Amino acid sequence: MTRISALLLVLTVCAVAIDARPQAQDPQAPNPDAHYQLGPDSFPREGVAKGEVRGPFTLPSQAYPGTQHTYWVYVPAQYDPAVPASLMIFNDGQAFKNMEGDLRAPTVLDNLIDRREIPMMLSVFINPGRTPEQPEPTPQEWGDKTTNRPAEYNSLDDKYARVIVDELMPVLYKGYNIARDPERHAIGGASSGAIAAFTVAWERPNEVRKVLSMIGSFTNLRGGHAYADLVRKSDKKPIRIYMQDGRNDNRGIGRDGNYDEKRDWFFQNVRLMEALRDKGYDLNYQWGIGRHSQKHGGAIFPDMLRWLWRDHPVSTDVKDTVERSFNSSKAPDKNGK
Repeated sequence: MTRISALLLVLTVCAVAIDARPQAQDPQAPNPDAHYQLGPDSFPREGVAKGEVRGPFTLPSQAYPGTQHTYWVYVPAQYDPAVPASLMIFNDGQAFKNMEGDLRAPTVLDNLIDRREIPMMLSVFINPGRTPEQPEPTPQEWGDKTTNRPAEYNSLDDKYARVIVDELMPVLYKGYNIARDPERHAIGGASSGAIAAFTVAWERPNEVRKVLSMIGSFTNLRGGHAYADLVRKSDKKPIRIYMQDGRNDNRGIGRDGNYDEKRDWFFQNVRLMEALRDKGYDLNYQWGIGRHSQKHGGAIFPDMLRWLWRDHPVSTDVKDTVERSFNSSKAPDKNGK
């Protein structure tokens, strides 16, 4: 080996070693999340009827004995008890309904329903389960250290699907006129809430078929990295999914500098996307530059909803003035409802 060849070999080994080290955040470097801002559909618009967020309500759990789930129900201004409504459920409900946060789902729903860009739908914001003694999750603490969130959201079993399908949905059916067609049922979440959403649809596709996933934790927190292989090995299921993640999400480099691809959020999101794509799933995805946050997901949240619900019924009759008008709020009946 010549001296030059030996030198090149040493430089190559050093480069690999440097790449394997934890990447320190340069305080002078731009924050990749700063490039994502909320758009006009995330803010109230004049003339748009506002839906009502009802709750909080408490749902006792049999799937996780001794725990309970707090939830809220968004009822659009256009809701008519005589007409079956679509349904969308959001895990980590406190984050999605937070009107000062990155998602602001009630306002987004108001705006899109008003323009008929998504169907008239009820939405539920449900928090992770907790015992009565445990605190409610907050925007500062989503419950990983204080609730049943890790077990419910990150486990690859059917328990959380039972919470949604067998415990929550029957209560909703009693209180509201909700369509029973699984094509009109969706669930979404961010981080661990995203893999939990996918698990519900995976376990119960005859009840829920649309999934919204932001920075999904399809990693080895509790075996979530296995989903890509499960998708490839299993028969295709009738699931539609929109995935979002960022290149600066948690990348699987531990404190000791060692890399674990099973704990690399971006790698595992792309890996699952490829499995879904190759299997022929109804799939959309967007990879940004952001970190493990809802900044990018919040910026595209309205478009994610439009795509998930793109095939709701429309009228092409040129004389249908109702179809061509804004979706005004339902007039109250004689009882004021």
